[in-house]
Amino acid sequence: MNQEYGHEDAVDGEADEAEATRRDAGDAESSRASRGWWDRNADEYQSEHGSFLGDDRFVWGPEGLDEAEAGLLGPAASLKGLDVLEIGAGAAQCSRWLAAQGARPVALDLSHRQLQHALRIGGEVPLVQADAGALPFRDGSFDLACSAYGAVPFVADPVRVFREVRRVLRPGGRWVFSVTHPIRWAFPDEPGPEGLSVAASYFDRTPYVEQDEQGRAVYVEHHRTVGDRVRDVVAGGFRLVDLVEPEWPAWNGQEWGGWSPLRGNLIPGTAIFVCERND
Repeated sequence: MNQEYGHEDAVDGEADEAEATRRDAGDAESSRASRGWWDRNADEYQSEHGSFLGDDRFVWGPEGLDEAEAGLLGPAASLKGLDVLEIGAGAAQCSRWLAAQGARPVALDLSHRQLQHALRIGGEVPLVQADAGALPFRDGSFDLACSAYGAVPFVADPVRVFREVRRVLRPGGRWVFSVTHPIRWAFPDEPGPEGLSVAASYFDRTPYVEQDEQGRAVYVEHHRTVGDRVRDVVAGGFRLVDLVEPEWPAWNGQEWGGWSPLRGNLIPGTAIFVCERND
């Protein structure tokens, strides 16, 4: 599962020297930066967060909302025999859970190194390295598509991704994805009290970019407001069925980057969009 939240706690030496700024970044630059960042940092990410993610658990975000409990793709019993595409799969933890329910998942990720971790963990899930904006599948190949913090926050043109997802889904297919809750962009990315005071405009859509000394992006994240996300979903050919904002559970005492019990009990950290193909 390529849950790309909390990137600041998994950077290597190159990223440590990067300059953080806000500037425009297009599709090609964003894709190149994401692939490079995850190829460099997949090892540390999986080492640090692998125990929380598990090998075959489907977690929607740092709050720990589990698909087995949430049923956002549908009741677990209904997944048997369905073709499911996981986008931004990382080490394919979500796909293994889906396979255990009898589904036929395909795990797709931009990062070769993340998929190597999927191979290390093992299992029979097919792995595909590809960009979410150019899915290498025939029209109508899948019944469901899902993404736990993968791809969507890191692309300059999310509508392009949504249209690709719609293309590969069968009529009535469901598309469920989680992202950092848009309200978090107005607050510092800190887990403590300093992360509770508004520091920027929620309406500033300028991408967050970390760049090297030559000005080349090594990490890019794109901000959309809640309204933007809804409009993107509709423009991509879907209807919004539900918008889930997981509350922080009492059992979860961990801090993960800017996510923490302190902040999680006061402001939302994750938004999960449950969509269906609009036929």
